[in-house]
Amino acid sequence: QISLHKPEIKLESLKEDIKDFLKTSGWEKKLQNAVYSELNVFPSPCHPAAPPEHMKEPLAYMRKAQGSWEKRILKSLNSMCTELSIPLAQKRPVSEQKELLNKWNEMGTDEPDLSLFRPVYAPKDFLEVLMNLRNPNYENGEQPSFRNHLGLIQVPLKVKDIPELKEDFSELGLNIGQLGIDDSAQVPPEFFENEHVRVGQKVLAEQDSAAAQQYVRQGCPTALRADLWALILNISNQPEDILYYEQLKSNVIQHDLLVDSLIYKDVKLTASNDDYYFVFEDYLYQVLLCFSRDTSVLEHFTYSSATPPKSYIRGKLGMEEYAVFYPPNGVIPFHGFSMYVAPLCFLYHEPSKLYQIFREMYVRFFFRLHSISSHPSGIVSLCLLFETLLQTHLPQLFYHLREIGAQPLRISFKWMVRAFSGYLATDQLLLLWDRILGYNSLEVLAVLAAAVFAFRAVNLMEVTSLAAAEAVLADLSTLKVMPLLQIFLFATVT
Repeated sequence: QISLHKPEIKLESLKEDIKDFLKTSGWEKKLQNAVYSELNVFPSPCHPAAPPEHMKEPLAYMRKAQGSWEKRILKSLNSMCTELSIPLAQKRPVSEQKELLNKWNEMGTDEPDLSLFRPVYAPKDFLEVLMNLRNPNYENGEQPSFRNHLGLIQVPLKVKDIPELKEDFSELGLNIGQLGIDDSAQVPPEFFENEHVRVGQKVLAEQDSAAAQQYVRQGCPTALRADLWALILNISNQPEDILYYEQLKSNVIQHDLLVDSLIYKDVKLTASNDDYYFVFEDYLYQVLLCFSRDTSVLEHFTYSSATPPKSYIRGKLGMEEYAVFYPPNGVIPFHGFSMYVAPLCFLYHEPSKLYQIFREMYVRFFFRLHSISSHPSGIVSLCLLFETLLQTHLPQLFYHLREIGAQPLRISFKWMVRAFSGYLATDQLLLLWDRILGYNSLEVLAVLAAAVFAFRAVNLMEVTSLAAAEAVLADLSTLKVMPLLQIFLFATVT
């Protein structure tokens, strides 16, 4: 507006002048990154005649299954409420507010009695639901259904085969330098690393999200990872973002929600017992308690097959005008949920930035791991991709495990639902998450799960029970992610 009144600004050249201004002021990059970020998150437009629910999930039977799963979770939450006679939400007394504010940075020292609380559901409960999914148009009596798929997932979704995966993950090729591979004979690793770091610094200097996303496909140097991920996710931690985080924090201090106890219990059961993550216990409470109050998370339900659960103000059951989303972000935490945050604590030490990175990772990727959908990165497709890869490339192993009652998916499901967090060593996990961000896809989780089975195939062929198979795969902390992925994708005979 001010510029318009300057004599040197001519109306006839206004469009060009604005473009120049955007370039010189650095706003052009910011706008590009914002648009790129939107393109990465939102689905491509549907057919104009398609009903709005198709944006969420095009297959009716998937929508129905997700709906009944949500009812089941809500029922579990409500029955816990009734059993323990605890309200879903209540205002904290002033004394309690002060106490919580004083110990905000050391909530881990608190030992509330959580013995009566139980996780609303665990991954294995969710797997049982996925195993019972059926396409009603596909039933043909007693015939073995769906191209004789011998796995647990019996829905006909299109998943990629190895040649397609090779094409999609071409930057993981054996002749391309990778961080996380120590023994590349052609190029000394330190030479590749030095060059890769130099390119990474250049990408950061350019502040270009698309370039950063392409760059991390070969892995992130440890020193640059935090900044590169923030650039890909378009997180800049401006003063208004910090203020927003502080508002969420004050909501936590003022109101006590039933889900707070579920979060406490989950952190105590998972991260607090983990050799890598127990030191971040306080961070996890801060981030997850704020996350449960964040109504901006509700936006992701426009492209998620899930629908946020509703609760009614006391005494107004069934009256829509008294319905509120519960919890306010629409996401009920389950057993292991806190492990989505734990690895990020290694990268971000500023709570508001850690919070924003986690929220963005959740609304882009993690929500797909616990909702029923036909999306290629959804958990149903990942399970099917995993089973198909094993059945196609290790048929003897697959058949052997199936015969002894050790269906491979029963073992790998928990790895995929948690995006391998808590199973791999942290440096390896971060290399894996680099690729999730780089390819904007979770398919790499299914490929890695299949690669782990391939790597331990000789031992697995000798087991005779599910317990023995689980024992062989109990400890993944010594595995090197990148060699496993490369060998499975590029050295498997197709």
